Amino acid sequence: MRALRDVERLLDAYLNFEKLPQKNMFWLDTMSFLCERFGNPQGAFRSIHIAGSKGKGSVAAMIQGILAALGFKAGLYTSPHVSDFSERISLGNAPFAESVYRAAFRELAAGLGKITPADLPGGREITWFEGVTLYAFLTFRAARCEWAVLETGLGGRLDATNVASPEAAVITVIEREHTEFLGNTLAEIAGEKAGIIKGDTPVVLAAQEGEALGVFRERAAERRAPLLYAPDLCSWECSEGPLGAEIRLASPLFARPVSARLRMHGAFQGENAALAALAVKTALPQAGEDAIEQGLASAFLPARFQVIERPQGFPHIPALVVDGAHTPRSVSHTINTFRAVFPGKGAALLFACAQDKEAEEIARVFSAQAGLFSPVTLTVPGAVKKADPDRLCAAFSGAGVSFTFDGDYGRAVTGALLRADEARSPLLVTGSFYLAGEVLKALQARGRTLPRPGGCGIVGP
Repeated sequence: MRALRDVERLLDAYLNFEKLPQKNMFWLDTMSFLCERFGNPQGAFRSIHIAGSKGKGSVAAMIQGILAALGFKAGLYTSPHVSDFSERISLGNAPFAESVYRAAFRELAAGLGKITPADLPGGREITWFEGVTLYAFLTFRAARCEWAVLETGLGGRLDATNVASPEAAVITVIEREHTEFLGNTLAEIAGEKAGIIKGDTPVVLAAQEGEALGVFRERAAERRAPLLYAPDLCSWECSEGPLGAEIRLASPLFARPVSARLRMHGAFQGENAALAALAVKTALPQAGEDAIEQGLASAFLPARFQVIERPQGFPHIPALVVDGAHTPRSVSHTINTFRAVFPGKGAALLFACAQDKEAEEIARVFSAQAGLFSPVTLTVPGAVKKADPDRLCAAFSGAGVSFTFDGDYGRAVTGALLRADEARSPLLVTGSFYLAGEVLKALQARGRTLPRPGGCGIVGP
């Protein structure tokens, strides 16, 4: 959409943490200042706020789906986008009309143009994510959304989305991630995520490991926020079907058990669905079970174990699986889901991760899957995220995983597709949403000439 391209061009001048991570780049006073300047657009709709390490995008999509099924106009703000910027700011499975994006862009451009560096708190420049978050608020207001589902970008306490005053908050499972920004222990990371807990606002909490759970309980008590611990309030069953996970939820908050076939795969989607359903029931106790089922069944996000059967241009690949998993735990979930969806089958693997990921632990996860993935191709996750190829290759070599490495990600994508096609094997692409986006863009461009695979710079171990 032309308006969104204009937004990207406008904001390209701002510091983009997603492209150039830096420490000490988080604060809320700039975002509060911007919202006030623009008439506090975050207050034009009711909201549900989501933080966590894994599953928050899926939970956000599910909540938006339920709200839409209840008849509300509900916006969805999530990140990162995989192949199109509209994925960040949408009506769930559909973008807003061009006229809505255009109206919000005009307001954004005009307002930012009136702000001088001297106006900004502490003289700090506006960041890219703050600009995008502000644009999301303006879009939801321009569209007259009744609700918005807001996913944090990083952490929670100082995330740009934390200027909102939600009806309910959700915190998904916590892992050790982004340790250079959030802390080295689960307790420190949980403390940052717990920053979205606000006074007297209910928070729905996923199952947590010991020290993280203690942090959340303490923070909720301090702020007199009702804490709904999902394992205590809801039971869930999840089985893997050929088209998606099939879930069944039971809770005292429901008039009857809830059952749905999801468009997303993975046994962990059972907990995600429980969190989403509990959050909506908490914010809207009158929400009916039929709408919850419909909303859960409609939710979809790209690159969350996205299965593309017989991808056009590669007719001998029975299935291409694209997944953004980038932590040891999430990669393990992806592999377990692959085994459940494709029992008895091996696959080719294309993997890349950013330099801040736990490459050594992830390599050991793949090492434990003896014979499941071959051939293995390693690369870098596109042009946005900084990678550490030497560390990645050393990690896989040290774990005893045979691989080829190609630092040209376009060539690596094409090469992995062609090798899987030749081997008549499924292909799993994982490790980064940015790599996932490159693969999906390559498929979209399949009618044009793709980069040809060439020699690989490193072969290991």
